[in-house]
Amino acid sequence: MQANKYIGDDAFIKMLEHYNCQTPLGVIKMRFAGAICSPNLKLRPTDVISSFWPEGRAPRLETKNEADLFFKFFMGLWDNVFDDVKQNKVKLPPLKEKDISTYCQIRYDEVEQGYVEGFFGGEENLKISGYIAEIVDSLSELAIVYQKIGIKGEDTSAAWDAVRHTDKVIERSISFIIENSVLPRIEDLKRQVN
Repeated sequence: MQANKYIGDDAFIKMLEHYNCQTPLGVIKMRFAGAICSPNLKLRPTDVISSFWPEGRAPRLETKNEADLFFKFFMGLWDNVFDDVKQNKVKLPPLKEKDISTYCQIRYDEVEQGYVEGFFGGEENLKISGYIAEIVDSLSELAIVYQKIGIKGEDTSAAWDAVRHTDKVIERSISFIIENSVLPRIEDLKRQVN
């Protein structure tokens, strides 16, 4: 059950533009998913939100109303992603990109800068089981597959098949993490803004 309603992708993108946030929405969604799946229970949504701007460049919220609305919008997305995690329905954001190099760069960012960075939440030494650590490491390796395909830039059916296959493997890997590491402790993961 959502405490905050998500305002939708178009309105959220406009809000990001208003606050000069250069982090793409797909990366934000995947970083939230990674943070929700993270075993770092000290990781707060505000920590994740502040990571979307370079150090010292987070927006200055002038009034309490502005701050409340800002966090309400972000927490609406957080709650939306939390529901996806709780239902084990986390998917890579749909892309309409036709250029394979651009598509692969976007996917790399969503996986590595999004999910993996969110999962670690600024910690280098998380206590996680060996098999979960291997799966998270494999996500980084799969992100490199996108990079290599993108660098080649060969717009062939074989290259696109490899990209689509990589998308599926990543989604299945995230689903496995959720099923085996997150869902057993889902009630402990409800986090507040502060």
